[in-house]
Amino acid sequence: MDLSDLKCFLNLTQTLHFGRSASALHMSASTLSRQIQRLENSLGQALFIRDNRHVELTEAGQKFINFAQTTLLEYEQIKQLVNAKNSTLAGELKLFCSVTAAYSHLPPILDKFRALHPNVEIKLSTGDAADALEKIQSREADLGIAGRPANLPLSIIFHKIGDIELSLIIPAMPCQVKQAAIQANPNWEEIPFILPEHGPSRKRVDEWFKRQNIKHPHIYATVAGHEAIVPMVAVGCGIAILPAVVVENSAETIKQRIIKKEILDIQSFDLGICTQIKRMHEPIIEAFLALIAKD
Repeated sequence: MDLSDLKCFLNLTQTLHFGRSASALHMSASTLSRQIQRLENSLGQALFIRDNRHVELTEAGQKFINFAQTTLLEYEQIKQLVNAKNSTLAGELKLFCSVTAAYSHLPPILDKFRALHPNVEIKLSTGDAADALEKIQSREADLGIAGRPANLPLSIIFHKIGDIELSLIIPAMPCQVKQAAIQANPNWEEIPFILPEHGPSRKRVDEWFKRQNIKHPHIYATVAGHEAIVPMVAVGCGIAILPAVVVENSAETIKQRIIKKEILDIQSFDLGICTQIKRMHEPIIEAFLALIAKD
């Protein structure tokens, strides 16, 4: 059984789309299809049901996911242990973070890590930071950068790397939203808010609503990830309470259309590097965490 076939299988279980998986794996859809067929032939079982409209896992495919994940993980662990004996770390490290963290916090850490361990291949993926823990628990990522949740799973270790302050942002352009928000005593229930779907920022916004006695907030939209909210505010769709670092790392053309105000009664949250506790002593992950601990 070819390990590359297992990687293709796991990628396809995430997308359930041959075209998207083939693109992510840098191969043609026909090549991906042949690799999946080869895997199915070796097992004597169909792993996917596919027709012209959709792809879905069979019962055998669902059961095979754990085997594929465990096999690839054990292979990486053995490879890292062998390399560790040669005093040179080599292998793959999968990192997940938000687009903002990729600009604001990750570069200096990666610069130091690459200087110490040039043979480690870094694979970075970005998305909603609130999804980082799920990515780590499903082994889609080895390490993630995320805000510390109120209830950190017992299986996850969290290394703090910074404090995240939140700010109120309103559109700078003349509009009803701006006029309502800049009043001395705004009627918050009449002003549209754009909210993150989940995560530490959303929790603090909900807590702020309660402290302000906002029982029925006017929610214009809920959005996955913080970065997409800033331009929505810039064009006058509503106001938002977001990490200040997200606004600071937005494009200048967008920042010029935003008025940022500090909120005195809203709590900051911790930003950190996360991984599974049972994996923290794998050589590459351990080396990365050791680097964080020195700063």
